[in-house]
Amino acid sequence: MEGFSGRKRKEKIFKIACFGLTFLSVIILIVLLYHIGQAGSKYLSFKFLDSWPSRFPHKAGIKAGIWGTLWLISLTALISVPIGIFSALFLEEYKIPGKLGKFVEINVANLAGVPSIVYGLLGLTIFVRFLGLDRSLLSGALTLSLLILPVIIVSSREAIKSVPDAIRFGAYALGASRYQVVFWHVLPIALPGILTGVILALSRAIGETAPLIIVGALTYISYTPESIMDEFTVLPLQIYNWASRPQEEFHYLAAGGIIVLLGVMLSMNFIAVVIRQKASKKVKI
Repeated sequence: MEGFSGRKRKEKIFKIACFGLTFLSVIILIVLLYHIGQAGSKYLSFKFLDSWPSRFPHKAGIKAGIWGTLWLISLTALISVPIGIFSALFLEEYKIPGKLGKFVEINVANLAGVPSIVYGLLGLTIFVRFLGLDRSLLSGALTLSLLILPVIIVSSREAIKSVPDAIRFGAYALGASRYQVVFWHVLPIALPGILTGVILALSRAIGETAPLIIVGALTYISYTPESIMDEFTVLPLQIYNWASRPQEEFHYLAAGGIIVLLGVMLSMNFIAVVIRQKASKKVKI
């Protein structure tokens, strides 16, 4: 009885500690958002959204950063999402036999924890210099795709693994082939969980700065990209540039850019959540 009561006491202390840390994190986040909103709201206007970067704070805007971010995240999604989902399906449903399969699985999981700057150096070496893609949108998108692919693969595998085996066995019993089982039964059921992983991965990509600096994204551009081979800038890089300047007005501009970046990210997440909800309603186990 004494050991049981001691264990209950420890569990209670652990729950209180978790609640306290969560509450503290929420308070800090609210304070940060309030400070950013107060500092950046005065610069939020249509002119701010439709102006190019400038050395004069009253003329500066984030048009190039917005278009560059939308171009980059769209290309990254087109490259990484299909590859990540199909890789997860192959690793989970078809499986690589023996030690090679275990080696691949361990390395995919480890790649999810590699610092983003390493992917930037890899992108600089392979895409910019070796393949000769220069400082283009394609180079940046391929680099970010490498960065988020492990996250998509790991989360998609977990979603696929959660599909009950009864679904697979029932389909096989009715004469379905492996292809039909995987793509007509397993994938639709796992889709809501897969989309959750995709949301998390793209949210990470949209806020990255370090790999794009290494690849060669610019801080000043006075035009919008028209093709995947054009040079580009992104919102996080523009915000970093403004925040590093000594003039206080640029710090307010950086706060305004953060609000816009949060808006873009939340809009993308909202769209993905709506798609996930519709997919989960269609599939009921």
